[in-house]
Formats: sequence, structure tokens, C-alpha cells
Amino acid sequence: MSGYNKIINQSGTGAEKKTKGHWWMTVAPLYGFTILFVALPILYLIILSFLTRAQTWGVVNQFTLENYARIVKPVYLNTFKESFQLAILTTITTLLVGYPFGYFMARLPRKQKSFMMLLVVIPFWTSALMRMYGWIIIFRSNGILDKILMGLKITEKPLKLLYSYPAVLVGMIYSLLPFMILSVYSSTDKMDWSLVEAARDLGATRLKAFLTVTVKMTLPGILSGIVLVFIPSMGLFFIADILGGGKVMLVGNLIQNQLQSGRDWPFAAALSVVLMIFTSIMIWLYRKLSGVKDLEGLL
Repeated sequence: MSGYNKIINQSGTGAEKKTKGHWWMTVAPLYGFTILFVALPILYLIILSFLTRAQTWGVVNQFTLENYARIVKPVYLNTFKESFQLAILTTITTLLVGYPFGYFMARLPRKQKSFMMLLVVIPFWTSALMRMYGWIIIFRSNGILDKILMGLKITEKPLKLLYSYPAVLVGMIYSLLPFMILSVYSSTDKMDWSLVEAARDLGATRLKAFLTVTVKMTLPGILSGIVLVFIPSMGLFFIADILGGGKVMLVGNLIQNQLQSGRDWPFAAALSVVLMIFTSIMIWLYRKLSGVKDLEGLL
């Protein structure tokens, strides 16, 4: 019997050594992809942000801090301010709409829950650009919205909603709302509802049980939804282009303009680095508040 155990142990040890000896074969593709498509582009972006723009086209290998100094000018700081304000409004609105939607969707029976999940995911099956052009039909003068409002005698003449700040805000909310709904739904669906029942049995009202138990248990979903909505809304320049008509300037639009018309790649890189730092701070705050040790909570 001891000889049999010895053979088993030796075979197990050999298998473990073989597995440990080839661990790099499973990790190498991941590290290679990360280095090639994440680390190197970021490093190139950082280096480019400290170079000097050429007089005609391209860059000169001359170190400078002028690109970052330009960002603190009022015109560019105002762009960051407007982007930040739009991101806050978008996040607050999606939270107010998405939390009840995700919460009650998680309470539905299985079949109805699957159907509602399908309705939330369907927009991802269509190009975001196509969906934004659909909003042009709704917001344009004498469009669908104007006809409905005038038909209900709410307005007497067409509204000028297209190419305005409210149109961009609606486009942002429409595009990013599913991320908030799915984040809240994921946390609510995993809740231990017995804790809510225990709070009710101990005398807590429905509102108090919701605020002290439900909200606290779904807080990771709320925080991940905020991150998934707030960060993209700072740089979704195509929505501001399509629905804002160039009247609403976000940081993403500013970067795009520097790359296309201005050909100022170093300044565009500096703007991108600042936006990347801001994004990293948001993710760090999310991890600190939710106690997430890695980025799995954002998926």
C-alpha cells in the first residue's frame, strides 16, 4: 500500500513540475498583448506629449513643457470644465433612471427578467453612429418631437433642440444608460434579500430598510456604474459632433481637432495624458470606496 502511494505521489509531483515548467506558455500571450497594445502606446503617448511641434507637419525631437503649460490657459480649462459638467449631469441622470430600472428588473420573474435584459442589450447590436443619427430625426426642426409637442398643444412653434447642449446631454444619457442599468442589476440580483426581511422584522420601514440595507449592498454596482458612465462621457466626441454641431466642445473634440486640423500631435498627446490621469484617479477612487482589489468589478 505504501508503494502504491509512493507511485501516486511521484506521478502527482511530476505533473505539478510539468505544469509549473510550462506556466509561461499560458501567461506569455497575455503579457505580450498588454505590452504591445497597451504599455507601448501609452509610453509613446507620454513621450510625444513632451516633444515640440514642427513648423509644417510632424514633431521635432526637442523636449518641452509648453504642451502642458497650454492646458492651463482659460480656453482649454473651460473645455475641461464643460466636459466635467456634462459628465456629472450625465452620471446623475443615468443613476436616477438606471438604478430603479436595474433594481426592479432584478426583482422580476425569470422570463420577464430575460426579456428586459434583451431590451437593454439590443441597442449594442446597432452602431452607435446610426443611433445618434436617429436622434437627429427626432430633434430636428419640424421633426418627430416637434410634431408631437405641437399636436398636444404644448408648443406653438418648432423648438431648436438639434445642435444644442440638451441634445448632446440626451445623446450621452441614451448611449451610457445601459451601463448603469447592467451594473445596478448585477449587484441587485446577487443581493441576500433575507437581510432586508430581517430589517423589516426588526421594525424598519420600507424606506429605512432600503436606505440602510439595499443601497449599501448595491453600492458596488452604483460605483461601477458611475465609473462606466462618467469616464466615457468626458471623451465621447462623436456625440457632441453629431448632436451638438460643433457648438458643444468636449475634451475629446479638442483632441480630435488638434489631430485633424491643427496637426498639433504633441498638444493632443498632452491632453490625452491629462485625461488618462483623470481616468486613473476615478478608477482609484472606485477601488478605494468599493474595496475592489482589481478591475473585475468593472466588468
